[in-house]
Amino acid sequence: MISKLAAYCSLGERCDFEVRKKLTAWGAPPDAAKRIIERLKSDNYLNEERYCRSFVSDKFRFNHWGKIKIGIELHRKNIDTEAVNAALDLIDGEEYEATLMQLLKDRRRSVSGDTDADVFRKLCRFAAGRGFEAGLIVKCLKTLLKQNFNEDDFPETA
Repeated sequence: MISKLAAYCSLGERCDFEVRKKLTAWGAPPDAAKRIIERLKSDNYLNEERYCRSFVSDKFRFNHWGKIKIGIELHRKNIDTEAVNAALDLIDGEEYEATLMQLLKDRRRSVSGDTDADVFRKLCRFAAGRGFEAGLIVKCLKTLLKQNFNEDDFPETA
């Protein structure tokens, strides 16, 4: 069973949660699953930090997810908060903002609204759904739409 799991881990980065889920599906008892996972870790088939870095990089570059969504997904897999934060810190700030700006530009072409405020709200919901931070969304939208919205209507958040 260990060689089968080692092959599974070799195909792509895996975390403890995914391997444990696979072991449960195969009917392995919990104590055996724990020993197998420890063995995979000692043989370096499983490494949570490496998994985090890979997950963050892939979801940001290929799926264009924001830090919030990536962090939530990693927490759902029971990844340590420190490992998640360390991996998220590796995202380049300028590239992150440029990615959000490009997503908003692309989406702006297909969004319609009765007023600029409607368009602004729709684009905010879109970007928030992708997991980007509210303050950054507002900053990029103000730049993109080249308007200074009333602070009461669209408060800046951190």
